[in-house]
Amino acid sequence: MKRFDLSLYLVLDPVLCAATGMVETTRLAVEGGMTMVQLRDKRASTARMIETGLALKDVLAGTGVPLIVNDDIEAAVAIGADGVHVGQSDADVVEVRRRVGPDMILGLSIGSVEEAGRVDPAIVDYVGIGPVFPTATKPGHPPAIGFSGLAAVAAASPVPSVAIGGIKEAHIADSLRAGAEGIAVVSAICGQLSPRAAAMLLSAGIREARS
Repeated sequence: MKRFDLSLYLVLDPVLCAATGMVETTRLAVEGGMTMVQLRDKRASTARMIETGLALKDVLAGTGVPLIVNDDIEAAVAIGADGVHVGQSDADVVEVRRRVGPDMILGLSIGSVEEAGRVDPAIVDYVGIGPVFPTATKPGHPPAIGFSGLAAVAAASPVPSVAIGGIKEAHIADSLRAGAEGIAVVSAICGQLSPRAAAMLLSAGIREARS
């Protein structure tokens, strides 16, 4: 059975993480309470993704925090990652599932009720819903959907969801209230002076919102 906790989902950004590094940022964020991590680097070659992914896997060993690889199926398989995440314009999820097998976690980005209605829970394990707010970390993203859009899409999704797109500490309660299982963050941890402290703050905010 696949086990994962969407509460605090870190999406790594190589530019924002440059000062600390993606691997060290991940190590510190796990100490602060991060529950999942996604390696996203659209400019990296598959070989580079595998190199970084293997280093991340070493850091995550024994923590129970799953490593998800964005878009690069070949790298995800080579790394032995826990999962892969694709967008609407990336690979077809049926083909992705065929390539990664039944045991890998498969995430899909969605941003509308229509896209939620097309999600097959026999293939997709969770969805990332957004962007909730405009975000500079993903240029050319679709229009922001806000909390009302998040609520509508989360209600239509047959699988658990995580809110993504400009999410900060102040947005935790509204994100969970809208039906998301957790929050996906980039700049709220990547590039912060202390990724550990940033993750602790967010983790505490999630616990408070659920209490």
